[in-house]
Amino acid sequence: MAPHVRALGDPRTDPWQENHTMTATTGGAQPAQPKRPGTTDGVISEFTIFAEIKPGHADALRKDLATLSGGKDDERARAALHEIGTLHEGRHVIFDNDTRFMFCSSFDGSWDTYIDDFAKTVMGDRFATIFAHCEGFPGIHDPGAKDWFVAHQEPAGLFITSSPDLTMQQIWKDHRVDEAFEEVLDTSEFRAMLDNPANAALVGTPAFQKLLEEASA
Repeated sequence: MAPHVRALGDPRTDPWQENHTMTATTGGAQPAQPKRPGTTDGVISEFTIFAEIKPGHADALRKDLATLSGGKDDERARAALHEIGTLHEGRHVIFDNDTRFMFCSSFDGSWDTYIDDFAKTVMGDRFATIFAHCEGFPGIHDPGAKDWFVAHQEPAGLFITSSPDLTMQQIWKDHRVDEAFEEVLDTSEFRAMLDNPANAALVGTPAFQKLLEEASA
């Protein structure tokens, strides 16, 4: 298999990432999906929902958000987010004197796959609990759920990220590689290899020196 070569300016699309998400970044032909709202920056898209809170539900919504943000519910959510593998971040905000609610997030892949993946996990149950306090939400598994999201989504006028060419899978991989290399750096065998004259040619290469500089930064 020929090595993957990425041209400058192209988003990073390494083959390894295809096996780590539910469906959002899998290879092969994907079914045609309708055009959805939202603004993108590189491989990342934003998703912002504004909804009306049902009269008298603000305190219950606030209580549910607090309950879902800690303990076993939070642990289950983090496991689901790792399974989904495309969410960069998400925020739930009650505003306008407890009358309106905002959910915003950023994610990799397509809008429809993002919603579908959430609905398949415990995150779908969280969405159902939270948006049940909003006017007109039909339920996360209702056929009209996507239409409701589209009707309440407001695309950002400007959306920018600090790493537009990195998916969550790539960020996680970079972190794993960094941790693994740090472990290697701490071994006596590696230090001995650096000091061995037989390895001087390799250690002296610009690429190896750059690796050491990045590791020590």
